[in-house]
Amino acid sequence: MIIEPKMRGFICLTAHPKGCEQNIINQINYVKSKGQIEGAKKVLVIGASTGFGLASRITAAFGSGAATIGVYFEKPPQEGKTASPGWYNTAAFEEQAHNAGLYAKSINGDAFSNEIKQKTIDLIKADLGQVDLIIYSLASPVRTNPKTGVTHRSVLKPIGQPYSNKTVDFHTGIVTEITIQPCSDEDIENTVAVMGGEDWEMWIDDLKAAGALAPGATTVAYSYIGPSLTEPVYRKGTIGRAKDHLEATAFGISDKLKDLNGKAYVSVNKALVTQASSAIPVIPLYISLLYKVMKEKNIHEGCIEQIQRLFEQRLFNGSAVPTDEKGRIRIDDWEMRDDVQAQVAALWEQATTENLPAIGDLPGYKTDFLNLFGFDVPKVDYLADVNEVVEISGLV
Repeated sequence: MIIEPKMRGFICLTAHPKGCEQNIINQINYVKSKGQIEGAKKVLVIGASTGFGLASRITAAFGSGAATIGVYFEKPPQEGKTASPGWYNTAAFEEQAHNAGLYAKSINGDAFSNEIKQKTIDLIKADLGQVDLIIYSLASPVRTNPKTGVTHRSVLKPIGQPYSNKTVDFHTGIVTEITIQPCSDEDIENTVAVMGGEDWEMWIDDLKAAGALAPGATTVAYSYIGPSLTEPVYRKGTIGRAKDHLEATAFGISDKLKDLNGKAYVSVNKALVTQASSAIPVIPLYISLLYKVMKEKNIHEGCIEQIQRLFEQRLFNGSAVPTDEKGRIRIDDWEMRDDVQAQVAALWEQATTENLPAIGDLPGYKTDFLNLFGFDVPKVDYLADVNEVVEISGLV
């Protein structure tokens, strides 16, 4: 079938298998071009099919020659209907990994569930014995707690008072003012339950109890801080409370890993175009301005550049892992540079529908968004007939 992007608001309803495949190849080639990383050799990535999780799996495999197991929740294709992009990403990654002689298997299902945790542990024990790196990169708006059976839904809201600021519709380029009403206490609790550290800790508890963690095992979860102008809706909003919980959880996990000489970290990453960030008011405008500034300074990074640098310069740099005063790895250091933030803040004050094409990088934002779904990728013939039904070779 001929596959075209079909948009509904901030979601693309279709994905292109060849575009996703080319994206994977591009990321693999980037990692290989940067040379070998003396990193982990048996890696579990929870949330492995898109974004930072996918980049982590690619970097581990093609930077360090690691065997990888990926856990994700993706929609498979049907005849006449495309899969979700993460399905095609995983299919392409595993094909490339297997061609390179690398172990790569995956499990598709609800990573919050006891069933998928146990299935993953069984696979680790059968094939790898133990894992020495666990990446936790889930990005789901909904979680059912396996202990209580309660389903929690996260919200993107400020705390205490309404928040008003500029935003942009990245499809049209129209800049408008938006007001977001404050959350309830229940909203905070639900968002922390979904996006906080509870499930991360459950994974590590279960892996350790099963003897599936190698001596010196490291686990890393991903977070974001961002600038003061997005604070009310992000870091000081409901999501921020969840990120606070996630970061606090790292200390508890580290205590539990002491007998293995293991450690848990939270890595604070750069703002990037993702399906989640595209739905957060204010963030698309901020990112479009940030991209413009960072590209002009030649310090712009996408997911793969961020994670390759995280692995090479932070996690596996041959010495102690550098952290900030709160114990976090800061790979958002280039985004948060004073000169970058000052320039973005100045552009923010000026931003209008009329001048955004000149002062921002909305085309770059749109391209990155389409790339998430395998569209607008160079070297791909989008007029060609493609088979939408693609199998994942390592799916267990």
